[in-house]
Amino acid sequence: MTFENDPPYAIHKSQGFDEWLSKTKGSVLFSTYQAGKIFFVGGADGNASGALELSFPRAMGIGVSANQQQLFLATQHQIYRFDDFLRGEGQDEDGHDALYMPRLSWVTGDLDAHDIVATRSGRPIFVNTFFNCLATVSAGYSFRPIWKPGFITGMVAEDRCHLNGLAADKGSPAYVTAVSTTDVKGGWREARADGGVVIDVRSNAIITRGLSMPHSPRLYRGKLWLLNSGQGAFGYVDVDTGAFHQVAVCPGYARGLSFAGRYAIIGLSLPREGGVFTGLPLDDVLARHGLQPMCGIMVVDTVSGKTVASLKIEGAVRELYDTQFVRGIRNPKAIGYRTDQLRKSISIDDRPAT
Repeated sequence: MTFENDPPYAIHKSQGFDEWLSKTKGSVLFSTYQAGKIFFVGGADGNASGALELSFPRAMGIGVSANQQQLFLATQHQIYRFDDFLRGEGQDEDGHDALYMPRLSWVTGDLDAHDIVATRSGRPIFVNTFFNCLATVSAGYSFRPIWKPGFITGMVAEDRCHLNGLAADKGSPAYVTAVSTTDVKGGWREARADGGVVIDVRSNAIITRGLSMPHSPRLYRGKLWLLNSGQGAFGYVDVDTGAFHQVAVCPGYARGLSFAGRYAIIGLSLPREGGVFTGLPLDDVLARHGLQPMCGIMVVDTVSGKTVASLKIEGAVRELYDTQFVRGIRNPKAIGYRTDQLRKSISIDDRPAT
């Protein structure tokens, strides 16, 4: 099945995608900063009967709260929070079992925000890439820094190490990925091939070196998973030895990682210029495995390393950033700020005053 849209792009499902999605009893979200959209893939019958979308400039990291009722989205100059209008109680008239509505936004300015996580406090923590730090939102300010790598000496908008990925442990920052340990403006650009690191936020220790453009660290089922994007590799890091163990080869530039049971949901992007991943080992890796790069989603069995399903995107959408799995929500919908449905959707906070 193909989903066709305007501006022209199409999403093609692999033969096994519907069956896999139905078994997960959830739905898949993914973002594209290049096309400025967030997608919701699900269906009332558990199959991917549609891919709903919302447009936001430079849509990047997606965060989902533990109860699946809040979404956070990092964009070009704002952080958005969406709340489920249905609050897990039934469906709307169109069969959607979650209706995510915009409730808050924080104007941050352009911080090149990347990964974002939902915390127990309800305030998101995000990677502030321009300022080389982890940050949270702050009333009256663009952001409040809460951590930076030990090798970064200043709080300036210079993107010195290209800090990008954040793994949370029960809503608290645990590990981050950076493209390099450089402390000069744009210094990471000369270290893309093998300068990547994983840092333990709690100890400020670098636990892994020698990666190529690492992204999307995630703690899941006792392992620290990540995407070694410049090498086209999905795998996990032994946090005691620092060794990276590859599980699967990714046919594209991999960013965006989430999990559903034993399966990893990985975002893939096409090269930006000239059809090659300039300065990265990825071209040689793909050639060695006889693979052509694609834009889309691959679903990998973390035990066997095999790809069991995929979504391939063609046309105007060429690069993805993040993926999320929303468990227990089969057919989500989200609405933007300029819709008639938002005007008519009213909820009342009738909790006792404290």
